[in-house]
Amino acid sequence: MSDLPPDLARLRTLETWLVLTLERVRGEIETAEALAAEVAARLPAAPPPEWELELDLGQKPSRVHIGGCSMGGKGFRRRPLAREAALRALGVDRLEACPYCQPDAALGVLD
Repeated sequence: MSDLPPDLARLRTLETWLVLTLERVRGEIETAEALAAEVAARLPAAPPPEWELELDLGQKPSRVHIGGCSMGGKGFRRRPLAREAALRALGVDRLEACPYCQPDAALGVLD
């Protein structure tokens, strides 16, 4: 047994009410998204990490950079590193140091 009315007139009325309600809900969603975007735009940008790992196109670690270096690939090819991880990447893992920002000099691990 259906919980919907059996006749066409009431079904059409219900359909109209549902469409109007959906439009109101979508309007509220738009307003909430605009407010969230406004709030996010006012927040200060997060500072870059102190050290970054550049990944090659195969997603393998390739270079170490000082955070914010513009020579280290774009978003999906960068990973933040802690100081200890950057030291390990340069020393133990023997990854290349960026020749522009010179993280090896900043970390004190020049050969």
